[in-house]
Amino acid sequence: MGVIGNWSRRAVLAVALAAGSMAAAGVAMAEKLKVAAIYTLPVEQQWISRIHKALNAAAERGDIEYVYSENVANTDYERVMREYAEAGQQLIVGEVFGLERAARKVAADYPDTAFLMGSSFGPSGDNFSVFDNWIHEPSYLTGIVAGSMTESNIIGMVGGYAIPEVNRLMNAFMDGARSVNPDVKFLVNFIDSWYDPPKAKEAAFAMMDAGADIMYAERFGVSDAAVERGVKAIGNVIDTSADYPDTILASALWHMEPTIDRAIKAVAEGRWEAADYGQYSFMKYGGGSIVLDESLVPADVVAKVRAVEKDIRDGLFRVNVNDARPVSDK
Repeated sequence: MGVIGNWSRRAVLAVALAAGSMAAAGVAMAEKLKVAAIYTLPVEQQWISRIHKALNAAAERGDIEYVYSENVANTDYERVMREYAEAGQQLIVGEVFGLERAARKVAADYPDTAFLMGSSFGPSGDNFSVFDNWIHEPSYLTGIVAGSMTESNIIGMVGGYAIPEVNRLMNAFMDGARSVNPDVKFLVNFIDSWYDPPKAKEAAFAMMDAGADIMYAERFGVSDAAVERGVKAIGNVIDTSADYPDTILASALWHMEPTIDRAIKAVAEGRWEAADYGQYSFMKYGGGSIVLDESLVPADVVAKVRAVEKDIRDGLFRVNVNDARPVSDK
């Protein structure tokens, strides 16, 4: 009594529950959003690494199935976009600087696919949304650090390309430095490459030879030069202080999670529309932050930074957005 064949009712119930759980898991797996990313550089590159990190976090939570292509040439970008759309990817993420028209044409051809692309321009159609790394606010704060700590009053700045996304961060940094040190001068150089550490390093050495004692490291290679010469550096987008001990005073960090998580939620809930997601890189949304090495930065400078940071977060101070190409002081 109490046995069905060789199975107890408890065992049958357990199997039924297990089957139900497996079925539910199967449904959950089927409901995972399919997301693809297309990157023109390796995922280790600082700007791209922030997008990749946010998407990996969503995948690890079980929210999405994530695939990506890296080192995609501009000439192949449109083809890869179409392949992902044809494969049924529901959200396609990437950066389309330099191929705006082609990317927007692809999006128009796949109205049921959501596109979220790094862009210098606005959204288009019903499904092409844009984002950018609006971390001008923490960049201004790192400028306060540099302007307060330079002894030579000469700061070197090495950038990739003079495009709005880079220019606004460099200009904000310069404004922050000048806010505490009106005598500071800047040496500015663009290497016309997103990834050429030797060229960036060479440009940094030239600036140090001209008297720069703090370097703004917008590109990889600058901090390596700083280590070799024993000068300090300011980081950008990612925190590299562990790789350059006793060198990185502060870094303006970009956090892509607020942008990515909102995009995933919108697609999953069927609310996707063409929109500008750039604001989610602002500090108020957690999209930007500053990290300081308080073993290198004096307490009074830290206090200055924290006071302005609080005003930014409270809406009492607005960092100017200047997309113009920064130039060296004469």
